[in-house]
Amino acid sequence: MGNSTSRLYSALAKTLSSSTVSQHQDCLEQLDSARLDPIDPKELLEECQIVLQKRPPRFQRDFVDLKKNAASNHRPIRVMQWNILAQALGEGKDNFVQCPMEALKWEERKCLILEEILAYKPDILCLQEVDHYFDTFEPLLSRLGYQCTFFPKPWSPCLDVEQNNGPDGCALFFLKDRFELINSANIRLTAMKLKTNQVAIAQTLKCHETGRLFCIAVTHLKARTGWERFRSAQGCDLLQNLKNITQGAKIPLIICGDFNAEPTEEVYREFSNSSLNLNSAYKLLSPDGQSEPPYTTWKIRPSGECRHTLDYIWYSQHALNVNSALGLLTEEQIGPNRLPSFNYPSDHLSLVCDFSFNPDPDRLL
Repeated sequence: MGNSTSRLYSALAKTLSSSTVSQHQDCLEQLDSARLDPIDPKELLEECQIVLQKRPPRFQRDFVDLKKNAASNHRPIRVMQWNILAQALGEGKDNFVQCPMEALKWEERKCLILEEILAYKPDILCLQEVDHYFDTFEPLLSRLGYQCTFFPKPWSPCLDVEQNNGPDGCALFFLKDRFELINSANIRLTAMKLKTNQVAIAQTLKCHETGRLFCIAVTHLKARTGWERFRSAQGCDLLQNLKNITQGAKIPLIICGDFNAEPTEEVYREFSNSSLNLNSAYKLLSPDGQSEPPYTTWKIRPSGECRHTLDYIWYSQHALNVNSALGLLTEEQIGPNRLPSFNYPSDHLSLVCDFSFNPDPDRLL
């Protein structure tokens, strides 16, 4: 291995053993000088594949071309949405009864997550359930050229798990060579005028190539059946915040999230009918362009099998076009034991879309 690759492998290895907040700080101090040096994504991918050599190969997924208009005059903006499954919850709380504990080992599972990110090369990455931000994702992704932001839940359930790695939360990453940060807001969502345990990050970015502004937001709403009204209230609060940030849809908007809500829920209808003129990108994969995928998460717990559509990428349909979207895994690929597995690191599928700016957004408002 060359010297840069050796430093990279050392940085990757150091992220494997950290398990407490104090250890995070030690790890960050040790990596301080190394993480200033850019790293080659191909080298990082190779190192991940060395760690994963005893695992089955990554699933093949293909992009579906959705372009309706002539080619845009700028490079598309690739956005990736993914609930990556908090390590503490996967090992300590979620009870994936068909998933061997060995498949959840952080030493390998984190390399599966990184492999997925490196394979699709997003310009913007929106993650939920991140509980290894400081010791893994921020040190590595910052060296890949991303600007990184993390907002933890105030009372993360990860903290209830022994030997946890700190709170989980939402994280947002964007490539600094493509975008400039204009404004950033960390939002603690409210419901019925009460502050809740759910959060969002909203950032206004300027595209270097076009000079256009747009807002990217990431969120993770309250989970579980029985909390539908609560999620609806959180969604209303998020929409109001985003209306203020985007000046009532004058600035194009992309919202990524695990909404913990099927399309039949009120919070989904609120986003669909919002004055922000939003559409759900993955509906465009359906034959009529009006139906969400049959699932974005599929797991088996003690209570039974759970197959739901909970994850979305919403966008301003007057100002942005969806050029393509990454197809979902098939039932055959997922397999009878469902997710997570030795093949796939999370119980949620990643969603990836390529966006372009509409040259005449005001005409469609």
